[in-house]
Amino acid sequence: MDKPSSLRESLRHALRRREAKSSRRRLTVLPALSVDFSSNDFLSLSTSPAYRARFLEHLHDAPPLHPFASGGSRLLDGNSAFAEDLEAFIAGFHNAASGLLFNSGFDANVGVLSCIPQPGDVIVYDELVHASAREGMRLSRAGTRISFSHSSAQSLAEVLEAQIEADSMVRDGSRNVFVVVESVYSMDGDVAPLREFVDAVDRLLPLGNGYFIVDEAHATGSFGPRGAGIVQELGLEDRMFIRVHTFGKALASHGAIVLCCSDTRDYLVNYARSLIYTTALGFPFLASIRTAYEMLSEGETQPLQEKLQFLVSYLRKRLSELDTSDSTLFEVDHFPNSPIFSLRSSIPRKLAETCQREGFVVRAIMAPTVPMGKERVRVCLHAGNTTDDIDGLVGTIQRWLNGTTDKKDARL
Repeated sequence: MDKPSSLRESLRHALRRREAKSSRRRLTVLPALSVDFSSNDFLSLSTSPAYRARFLEHLHDAPPLHPFASGGSRLLDGNSAFAEDLEAFIAGFHNAASGLLFNSGFDANVGVLSCIPQPGDVIVYDELVHASAREGMRLSRAGTRISFSHSSAQSLAEVLEAQIEADSMVRDGSRNVFVVVESVYSMDGDVAPLREFVDAVDRLLPLGNGYFIVDEAHATGSFGPRGAGIVQELGLEDRMFIRVHTFGKALASHGAIVLCCSDTRDYLVNYARSLIYTTALGFPFLASIRTAYEMLSEGETQPLQEKLQFLVSYLRKRLSELDTSDSTLFEVDHFPNSPIFSLRSSIPRKLAETCQREGFVVRAIMAPTVPMGKERVRVCLHAGNTTDDIDGLVGTIQRWLNGTTDKKDARL
């Protein structure tokens, strides 16, 4: 009779350990009148009247007996002409041969990486790729999984050279090597040097057995022509074996699409368990995705992208004006043009709590989400923010810095 209580005690013990390390996670609800500097709603489409009106029009125009629920997986009863037309529309927008919808970016990455690498293949991945990619790699049949230093073309080349030296099948082109990266990284907001990566792979794997899998989750909608992403901005569509675009961030929707060739799409339909064994997206979700991509393709989001870039420049300038001399207490890390700012601090929870009390929603990001010693407050800008919002946030940070420095000086 003591087994259930023993299990519950072990769960409590694990939570207490996490609490002691200040890394226990909790669900929270945003205050209604708070200013959002935290979500990934970069274009503020989720609160856009234009987006809402077009979305409701799609819902209204559905045939009277058109089911709103999908009713099953894509392979059973969950497929529809609307879903297939949507896939073709998105693929065309991204200059891809075909696309396959998944219920989330997590499902897409797990599905792709768990089944595409063949037995014995090699996966080389950026050390900061998302947890979903790591889970997919863990489930894969790859023989080797090895990381390279974050966004370092030199490190990628060194890892590839070591694999070529150690494995004759990599050398003669009979073993596949998958290079897994993101185009924009969620915690630092930095952009991967994709062109340098392509050059390294082309030079070291000239027989064509190097394949890129790139996650464009945080670039979709915010970067590239009409928000099409970094790959299209660089004109590298033909060099990417798979691109994953997600809809739950700048596009204010839900789900993801895997862009690939028709053979790869058909293979995923047959082998990607995260697609096969889950209920497909219902019509309202498909309609919201369609709405977002219509706005992208028609240029309606261009003013939002431009406003977002203005706000990025403004916040960057305002943060540079902060008066702080202690880099352990506060240091700004930012990649130009990115809406994601990393405010590094040895006490990020204290900074985040101060901002939240003043009505500015930011989040402290702790290990293991980021590496130990790189904890920070993550700030995300949105097209719906204002310069007054930014001035308020920066003023709060300055007052916190002043108070924290005074307290620190008093202890010396």
